[in-house]
Amino acid sequence: MPGTTRVLLLFLLSLLSLSPWACRSSSSPSSAPRSTDLQIVTDEIGRRVAIPRYPRRVISLAPSVTEMLFALGVEERLVGVTSYCDYPPAARAKERVGDVLNPSLERILALQPDLVVLSTATQLERFAQRLEAAGIPLYVVDVERVEDVFRSLENVGAIMGCRAEAERVVRALRARLERVRARVRGRSRPRVLLVVQRDPLIVPGRGAFMTDLVQEAGGQSITADAEREWTPYSLETVVARAPEVIILPSREPVTRQLTNVRWPELEATPAFRQGRVYAIYNDVLMRPGPRLIDGVEALARVLHPEAFR
Repeated sequence: MPGTTRVLLLFLLSLLSLSPWACRSSSSPSSAPRSTDLQIVTDEIGRRVAIPRYPRRVISLAPSVTEMLFALGVEERLVGVTSYCDYPPAARAKERVGDVLNPSLERILALQPDLVVLSTATQLERFAQRLEAAGIPLYVVDVERVEDVFRSLENVGAIMGCRAEAERVVRALRARLERVRARVRGRSRPRVLLVVQRDPLIVPGRGAFMTDLVQEAGGQSITADAEREWTPYSLETVVARAPEVIILPSREPVTRQLTNVRWPELEATPAFRQGRVYAIYNDVLMRPGPRLIDGVEALARVLHPEAFR
């Protein structure tokens, strides 16, 4: 496998860090429709899919989807997840069906799901065909912008039978996003290099939700015009575009200013000269689920600290 392709596949892995029957409502299991009752829905990539009106055994093939299902309060109906589904902590107790890029069809079939949900960010088109051939309904979510997280939560809430809870979750998340927008509105937008992977350098380009995240946080991504969503990028181009802030992904759930980081090729950039190189928790930057709003907030505080004092 070519080195760049392998790096991109490995990166995609990272995209992924109450009443079970009525999404915290007062309904009882006996009042729910049978899972054999079908409905035709259109998923987020335009596929018409026949799925149960009330899915009872759901498998998530993306960490972001797992986080959505927990946020909606339907974790008791979640019977399987990937090995990368680690949030919230209760997700780690769910049955594992393999990693994001190579889930096990045998494990999935053994769990007898009546619905599988995956994200286009996991690049599982070929595996999706195998699921469909096995007669397992498959719903695909597709997040390209921060706002799309709200749409996906509402759509997943609708197919899980908990529209009201989805609306409540979305209202709370949208209110947080609007507060960020109000704080950064009218402020000068610094040029930002948001790093997906450092060596070799991979960045978000046109159509990537991380590019939109920079915009929502009050910055302008220097890689926004890159043709591919996730793409290798030359250090020479970075220097030429003179980023004023550089953001590196971190495995630690805190935001840190990196005062001792070494990157000789970029030390002439304004970001390095002004000490504006930071590490932000990668899960809130790279998972297109509810915590993406955490990522917007964290990045906005770095780009516009004066707006949050």
